[in-house]
Amino acid sequence: MGLARLLPRPGTRDDISKGATLGRVIAFANQKGGVAKTTTALNLGVAFSEQGMKVLLVDLDPQGNLTMSQGLNPDSIERSMFDVLVHRVPITEVIHHQEVDLAVSSIDLAGAELALSSMIGRERALEKALAPVKDNYNYVLIDTPPSLGLLTINALVASNGVIVPVQCEYLSLRGLVQLENTLSMIRENLNPEVGIEGILPTMYDKRTLHSREAVEILEENFGDLVFGTRIRKTIRYAEAPVKGSSVLKYDPTGSAADAYRELAKEVLNGAAPREHA
Repeated sequence: MGLARLLPRPGTRDDISKGATLGRVIAFANQKGGVAKTTTALNLGVAFSEQGMKVLLVDLDPQGNLTMSQGLNPDSIERSMFDVLVHRVPITEVIHHQEVDLAVSSIDLAGAELALSSMIGRERALEKALAPVKDNYNYVLIDTPPSLGLLTINALVASNGVIVPVQCEYLSLRGLVQLENTLSMIRENLNPEVGIEGILPTMYDKRTLHSREAVEILEENFGDLVFGTRIRKTIRYAEAPVKGSSVLKYDPTGSAADAYRELAKEVLNGAAPREHA
């Protein structure tokens, strides 16, 4: 089964952003760490916000990098997504209003997989938590852990689509096969609607042959699923979280910010489903 079983975006309404998508949930997934999942979730969310969209970010990674990237300390947070998933606390109680709304993570989330494992309907805990609030937003963006465990499964079950950041190195491309297999099982058993929204080349260095060849391999195998935007290597992506901000706020006129504005346009303009044979 191909990676690209994509569905049309849901019908539009005008009660949030006129003529815009409503309640679309996108997960950022790749079992390999260090591929810019968190960077992409945050900066794409802020870029959507600049376009007038209302955005909710969900930090589903026990490392809490998305939470820290907005200037919050996961170690001092009283309630987090752990309480939402395990104790069924309303998600509104863990949403902090930062550059965009953020449902925060804490170190407790590391125990969520074990706590969820004995619960009935454990794969749908996030889907149920989002149900009361997702239509209050144009986009809900979920940052997942670098694994295909139960937290990531929850994200994929709750999502309409998946954006896969892929580092421009050959070994990083191999993980797409495992993700494809996981998505196929989820479509078959839990969420027939979820598919790849797009594949995002990250840490791209046009000066190196290896980076260029990695992108060529992606495009040969996945065609139009590969976004035209390339997220290039730059220190700005490391500097911005230290200031507790997105790169769009930290360096609003820089090329790093512009890259995510371009990605936002690609996602927003991709209203029709795309297929990859």
